[in-house]
Amino acid sequence: MKRQQSPQLRKKPVSDFELTDLGSGKFSLSGDVSFRTAESVLRASDGLFNRGGEVQVDLSQVSRTDSAGMALLLEWLSRANNAGVHMRFAGIPEKIKAIAVTAEIDEFLEKFQSTVPGDSAESELSNSSSSKSSSPNSSSSK
Repeated sequence: MKRQQSPQLRKKPVSDFELTDLGSGKFSLSGDVSFRTAESVLRASDGLFNRGGEVQVDLSQVSRTDSAGMALLLEWLSRANNAGVHMRFAGIPEKIKAIAVTAEIDEFLEKFQSTVPGDSAESELSNSSSSKSSSPNSSSSK
């Protein structure tokens, strides 16, 4: 008798991300922030804006993202604005920066960018915005 094997569907857990409260209004988001997880990340962040003051989210440990990650940042900005919270992002992933440039919202997103220890001094987002609006000044002194 032939044994029939049924395919096992193994779903990856939707918790492929971690939102960590670092204290003093600072949070770290790591892992997958994509179409598959963005809704769960949003639910996990429900209490983020109840504190008032300033909230900073370090995104430098996000390993995978897509346009849903960009949408999540915009949703957080909207919720922060409605709650009277000043929102800042550090370590914005290159993929989100590229999406912001394509969507022509890079200058808007730049207003909410900050740095964290270990980040490079100048962000690519800031550099790409300034290079669009100005050319290098080349003057020689004799």
